[in-house]
Amino acid sequence: MMKLIWGGAELAMPECVLSSVLFMAYHYISLLYTVFSTSSLNAVSGPTKRRHEVIVAYHGAVATDDRRCSRIGMKVLQEGGHAVDASAASALCLGAVSPASSGLGGGAFMLLRLSSGKAQAFNMRETAPLKASKNMYAGNATLKGEGALSIAVPGELAVLYKAWKQHGRLPWKRLVRPAERLAHLGFKISPFLHNQMAGDICRNEKLAHTLKKISKFGPVALYNSSIGFKLVRDVQKVGGILTMKDLQSYKVKLKEPISANILGRKLLVMPPPSGGPPMILMLNILAQYAIPSCVSGPLGLHREIEALKHVFAVRMNLGDPDFVHVSKVLSDMLSPKFAKELKKQIFDNMTFDPSHYGGRWNQIHEHGTSHLSIVDRERNAVAMTTTVNSYFGSLILSPSTGIVLNNEMADFSIPTNVSADIPPPAPANFICPGKRPLSAMSPTIVLKLIPNVVSYENWTAVSGDRFEVPADIRAALRKKGHVLQSLSGGTACQFIVQDVGTLKKNGGIGKLLAVSDPRKGEFPAGY
Repeated sequence: MMKLIWGGAELAMPECVLSSVLFMAYHYISLLYTVFSTSSLNAVSGPTKRRHEVIVAYHGAVATDDRRCSRIGMKVLQEGGHAVDASAASALCLGAVSPASSGLGGGAFMLLRLSSGKAQAFNMRETAPLKASKNMYAGNATLKGEGALSIAVPGELAVLYKAWKQHGRLPWKRLVRPAERLAHLGFKISPFLHNQMAGDICRNEKLAHTLKKISKFGPVALYNSSIGFKLVRDVQKVGGILTMKDLQSYKVKLKEPISANILGRKLLVMPPPSGGPPMILMLNILAQYAIPSCVSGPLGLHREIEALKHVFAVRMNLGDPDFVHVSKVLSDMLSPKFAKELKKQIFDNMTFDPSHYGGRWNQIHEHGTSHLSIVDRERNAVAMTTTVNSYFGSLILSPSTGIVLNNEMADFSIPTNVSADIPPPAPANFICPGKRPLSAMSPTIVLKLIPNVVSYENWTAVSGDRFEVPADIRAALRKKGHVLQSLSGGTACQFIVQDVGTLKKNGGIGKLLAVSDPRKGEFPAGY
């Protein structure tokens, strides 16, 4: 992984620009891709493994970044559960065993595409507390990134339950029970969670009690009952401004997904404030090159970086559409014509200062997440990206509830001193009570696929703890003026691809290829 230093801001440049993708990633946005030949997808009687991170199945598949959660989701599918059922069980599991990345104290975006073709976008992004204000961090901006004042109102549980109420088949208790048992009985710590403690047993009895209440009473236990009161008390004790009114007033936003057609593929993405529209703009810029070889190798990577710079500059005009007008910038980001004009500003021999890209506003920093992709027997599909923002969020654990709290307030822009070298912050993303901050998360569903082609890294390149950009490519980028730094960690991608070439052979049911990111050492599950 590498980090690009650009005008004082740091742009993480993962090998897969998509934070999270369900079905298949468009191959232009990956630095490396592997073509799976027909022979590698030959029909089998049951799931098969390729290096643990890949399985092939027919009836259903779950790809998360923890094998236990993948298996829990798969068992839900085997019992006749809907993809939404499996997403609830898997997400709650991830919150129990990987609280550094997600959990009840965080938020998420979820895309659902039903087998009927109808699609829904669930926005469970955290919101600014009602006592929050634009200037609340004046004099101490570090409070925005960690501690009690960095906590936004969590939303993950609210949407898991709402989606289940609409589409779920299995009892709610059945979906919560596995996570409750893991928290109560204990689980082995994964190397990703803590290398030095990998293999040790961790228990979280308070979280187990919280989950037990949630299994009985649903989200009301957190948003309007004893668990919520305890959580608020814990946060306020350490200087936070979260109140019961914040929890009681939290609402899930259910929207239509944004749809875009790019070179014969139909993409479904989340609306703002997600990273969906910027991702569409990125793809539309790269699609102008038409030939895949034009975005491969050192020159191709340079073009991708330059496209990202344009995208990041435009992106900072976005914000929560319930608070700011985004129709013009959203229209631009979805327009191939606009992308074509930006592509004309990419020069193959050099890079530029931020002013060249039209960036008027300073960038916000992005953090890690968790993602899960699920396809059930009927081919209902879920792509969900969930987060507490930074590693262990605000670094605050509610001792009464066992919940790790997010630091999502860090994703807002705040007024700062401006100099010749530092652009001003983005007003569209200023803090306002009840507002949702801008996000780079982009769960995605891609339709109309090329059979047997999966945009994914070369296995040998990611078999270790990190992905290395070859020295010759780094040298070529520096020669063009790029400033690079090494970066540990980065995005994690989970994929599920339906092999459309097998649909007719198997009565309309295509083979599913599920992939979990090998950098976390975990794998998917299917049957």
